[in-house]
Amino acid sequence: MIRQFLTRFMTGRYGMDQLNIALMVGYILLYLLFCITRLLVLDLLSLALVFITLFRMLSRNLERRRQENLRFLQLSRPLAQAAKTLHLRLKDREHRYFRCPNCGQQMRVPRGKGNITVHCRSCGATFQERS
Repeated sequence: MIRQFLTRFMTGRYGMDQLNIALMVGYILLYLLFCITRLLVLDLLSLALVFITLFRMLSRNLERRRQENLRFLQLSRPLAQAAKTLHLRLKDREHRYFRCPNCGQQMRVPRGKGNITVHCRSCGATFQERS
C-alpha cells in the first residue's frame, strides 16, 4: 500500500543524483559542526541544504535538474581525479612518484634504487631524484 503510494508519488519526479548526495553529505558535516559549536548559522545552513535537496529530489523540471548535476560533475571532476590519483599512489608501495620540474609531467620510478637520473618523456629534461 505505502510502496504503491510512493511509486505513484515519485513518478515524473527527479529523484537522487550525485549533486543531491553531495548536498546531503554537506548537510551531515554542517550539522555535526553545529552540534559541536552550537552556532546557529551552521544549523540554518544545514537546514537550507536539506530543503534544497528535497526541492531537487521532488522537482518535475527534469532537464533543469540534469543540467545542474552536469555542471556539478564538471566542477567536481578534477577533485575526484586528484583523490583517485592520491589513493592509487598511497596503495602503490613499489614505486615513487615525481613531477618533472620543467613541464610538470608526472612520472613513477621503482623504489629503493638510491639516487637515480630521471628522464622526462614529455620534454626530455633530466634530473636527479632519490627513489
